[in-house]
Amino acid sequence: MMNAEKERKFNLAFNIFLVAGMLVALTLTTIFKLQQPGARTFMLVLAAFGAMMGILNTVLSANGHILTFVFGLVDVVIASIVLLDNGIMGNFALHAFYFLPMQFVGFWQWRKRGAALEKGAGGESGLRARRLSRRQWAWLVAGLLAGIAALYLILLFVDKAQLAQGRIDSVSKPKVLLDATVMALNIAGQVLLSFAFMEQWYIWILVNISSISLWAVTLMGPGASGNAAVMLVKYIFYLLNSLNGLRIWLNLSRRERIG
Repeated sequence: MMNAEKERKFNLAFNIFLVAGMLVALTLTTIFKLQQPGARTFMLVLAAFGAMMGILNTVLSANGHILTFVFGLVDVVIASIVLLDNGIMGNFALHAFYFLPMQFVGFWQWRKRGAALEKGAGGESGLRARRLSRRQWAWLVAGLLAGIAALYLILLFVDKAQLAQGRIDSVSKPKVLLDATVMALNIAGQVLLSFAFMEQWYIWILVNISSISLWAVTLMGPGASGNAAVMLVKYIFYLLNSLNGLRIWLNLSRRERIG
């Protein structure tokens, strides 16, 4: 009982630390953007609110709480509006036609696997987490490799078209590959999250490490802004949350195997 109580107190303190840290990073990012010429206050505040919903979404998913999909739904809807407003049609389509319906799929799947709106008396999640079989691992790896290759070719084609039109100065194939990899990992991670697979956290850890690397390179490059530093800090917090999520979900999936 003491172990369960210590676990509950640790998770509470760690979650408060994560939410507070990411909220500070988000606030600094928004303030920085509001100071820029031509800043659109309403859209920036809307995007900031959506990002806060995303932060709560990630923390709740790490703790196996079904409300993650409620906050995720708000986050995806707002992100879709912001992307559409900025004319980023590829990411808009990904959010509106993939991430959005997956919130409903995830809520339905988690309810089937025992997740409830209220946790148990000891603060434990009722979710019965899955683990991938060897065959499912093989399909996951094959799907990721195929997805990365397809997205790389698509993104490379788009960048070359923009280069021909003079919209960009050059095409960076390593950056295109990194973008394709992060996008494919996000798609795979959402599937594993929605169907309650523990291995999603390996994917999110890779996503966050890739994002940290991207922003670290950006920060060390010429003309780096304070915005890059804040984004770097934010993804460090996301990585910490992913590591905590892996720890919690290993226990959830172990409990399912024992049961």
